[in-house]
Amino acid sequence: MNNTGQKFGGRKSGTSNKDKTNIRTTFQLLVENNLDAIQSDLDCLKPFDRVKVIIDLAKFVLPTLKAIDFSDSNNKERISPVVINFKVIEPKNENRDLHI
Repeated sequence: MNNTGQKFGGRKSGTSNKDKTNIRTTFQLLVENNLDAIQSDLDCLKPFDRVKVIIDLAKFVLPTLKAIDFSDSNNKERISPVVINFKVIEPKNENRDLHI
C-alpha cells in the first residue's frame, strides 16, 4: 500500500483516458449518423413528452447547472418562480374557408 502520496505508474495527471475518448467519439458518430431518425422519433411524440426527452438528452451535452435560490437582499422575500405552461395549439386549416 502506498501511503507516501507519490504516484507510481499509470497515467500521468491530466492525461486523457483513451478508452473513454474512443467511446465518446464512436457515440458521437452514432448520433450524428442517426439525426434524421432521432428527429422523426421526436416528431412522433406529444409536445410535453418531446420537451422532456430533449431536456433528458441535454444532460449528456450541456453541463448541469446548480439550482440557486434568488432572494431580494433588502427584504429577504423569495422571488416567485417562473412557471411555463405548455398547451397544444391546433394548426389553422387555411383551406377551410375556400369554396371551390
